[in-house]
Amino acid sequence: MQVPQTLRLVGRAAVVALLAGSLIAAVTVVPLAGLARAVTAAAPAPAPRPADPAGNPLATVITDATGEPIARLYDQYRVPTEPGDIAETMKAAVVAIEDRRFFSHAGVDWVGVARAIATNLATNGAAFEGQGASTITMQYVKNHRLYAVADTPAERDAAVADTLDRKLFDVTTALALEQALSKQEILARYLDTVYFGHGAYGVAAAARTYFDSTAAELTLPQAALLAAIVKAPSTFDPVDAPEAAKQRRDLVLSVMADVGSITPEQAAAARATGLGVVEPLRRVEPGCVSADAGTGFFCRYVVDYLEGRGLDAHELRTGGYTIRTTLDPRAQEAATRAAREQVPTGATDGIANAVAVVEPGRESRRVLALAANHELGPDASRGQTAYALPTEPVPYGAGSIYKIFTAAAAMEAGLGIRSEVPAPERYTSRVFTDAGEPYTVTGDGGADDETTLQRALALSPNTTFVALLDELGSVDPVVDMAHALGMRKSLAIPAGQGRTIGEAVRAEERASFTLGPVPAIPLELANVAATLVSDGVWCAPDPVASVTDPTGAPVALPQPACEQAVAPGLADTLAVGLSQDHTIGTAAAAADQFDWDRPMIGKTGTTQRSRSAGFVGATPSLAAAVMTWSDRSPPRSVCAGEPPRLCDEGTLFGGSAPAETWFATMTPLHEGVPVTPLPEPVPPYLTGRVGSAS
Repeated sequence: MQVPQTLRLVGRAAVVALLAGSLIAAVTVVPLAGLARAVTAAAPAPAPRPADPAGNPLATVITDATGEPIARLYDQYRVPTEPGDIAETMKAAVVAIEDRRFFSHAGVDWVGVARAIATNLATNGAAFEGQGASTITMQYVKNHRLYAVADTPAERDAAVADTLDRKLFDVTTALALEQALSKQEILARYLDTVYFGHGAYGVAAAARTYFDSTAAELTLPQAALLAAIVKAPSTFDPVDAPEAAKQRRDLVLSVMADVGSITPEQAAAARATGLGVVEPLRRVEPGCVSADAGTGFFCRYVVDYLEGRGLDAHELRTGGYTIRTTLDPRAQEAATRAAREQVPTGATDGIANAVAVVEPGRESRRVLALAANHELGPDASRGQTAYALPTEPVPYGAGSIYKIFTAAAAMEAGLGIRSEVPAPERYTSRVFTDAGEPYTVTGDGGADDETTLQRALALSPNTTFVALLDELGSVDPVVDMAHALGMRKSLAIPAGQGRTIGEAVRAEERASFTLGPVPAIPLELANVAATLVSDGVWCAPDPVASVTDPTGAPVALPQPACEQAVAPGLADTLAVGLSQDHTIGTAAAAADQFDWDRPMIGKTGTTQRSRSAGFVGATPSLAAAVMTWSDRSPPRSVCAGEPPRLCDEGTLFGGSAPAETWFATMTPLHEGVPVTPLPEPVPPYLTGRVGSAS
């Protein structure tokens, strides 16, 4: 086998040094400059230099609308720092203990290399086994390969392998790096990259983890401790091995005094202090489960939203993005408090209560709050759930809230909100069947045999809306309307046999669709209300205000354009049609409980056996939806009460816990907000009958 030129050159140097038996011989036979030229000429070419700090895996921070962090996503908890953001004491400490000639060499300390070769030869007879004389620049190269480049265990092993090829790679890359970057830049990037233990990568993360501080504010004892940890984070762990950590820290302080970066008096004063590590450590746990209290569901929705727009999970965990969301802290706090007060966790085991709040608008649809009575998390015994309650489907449906879509479809076909509609106690469809028999429903709305559409929306007799379906002749217009107004993901939920829910409802002509038995997403229900008070303009719910990369540059995200879902006149008039639920309808008691006196739209819904119930409503300022349901398996009915409870014969309905949660959320959010009337109804949508639309 042919011996590589690198090994022949270095091997000859090692043999000469071994025969001489001393460092002097090594330096005499192979002068340092010659050794440098020989090694670098024969070494493998370096890979692209790790000059871009964004090459390090960086933590992504998710903030609320004010810029306050609520969660961090990362594989390695690292926060980028510029040279000017690192305390001079920190720089001095690591230079003193790791590479005291850092500011005088050009990336490789050839004096140290020669000394290491001589020591290794004398100790074990091998020039490159033992001491390595790695400089800070070389360590940065190695750590960058280990933490930023390596993706597999084999690549990570290769990054730290005690081989000649790896060391020569570090040498040549370090020499190239010193030609491109200043010493301050290299030092900052080294401190950005190195691991400090307890999940902290980089000096900024370490400062927070150990001292609840910043890299710029590190004191001399703190900086010395971090510099001590770098050599072996497990061995010098200040939590698990405080004596070893203190001894190493004190050594760092002594070396700093020896090289003149601090005075002996400063070193002595610092050695007299304790380690000063906070208890408990300020570890920043990754992911939405560790988000600030109450914000986990919003965080989860943001991550899902961004993944759907091209920022995948790996990119989010390593890209160092700053994601400013639309989360309004005041709205989030109000929604969380309301959800938990109305359906308290612990007292109501097996019942979920979720709230979604959005801001109406014709150009965007900001999501302001996503809350629930549970926290996001894996431990059910602590009232946690892994299910993203406000943004995933409620399996039992939204009940009579779906009558909004039947009313809108009938209005588009010519019906008016003041038109008389049937409301018998019992109605058998002339068009639709159920298991081969004519579809029959009972009133359950307290209406007279004849009423207006507006009153029917408030009192919610089932018979009226099945009769309207008969007038429409098909469920298709109602499904189309549900999609147009906002139930887009809900209708796309798989329903088996390769069909979505929307497709199955159409194919089977399910008249029950108007009674809302199909899975529904609370956030989409809130968006329906927002669409109606936004002149019929649908916009996709948007939880993100901005995304910036580690350099502060904005990241563009594709966003669906807003659409005119229904005619403005229809939306405005239907809003008026939905304006009596809180005065004479099924939500009146809840509105009275909270002294609500503002114009609004609203609609309650309850599913069969009271396994779920909901309330959706909006003012011109804010829209929200609440869903309350049995989240136990197997499901049970829910009984209304203080608090609600699981039971055999359910009594929960949309006007109880769901409406009470809605008003408990929205009442404080409207304090100080001017009262805005609903839009005026448009004459073509006031009277008429189905089929009269031109």
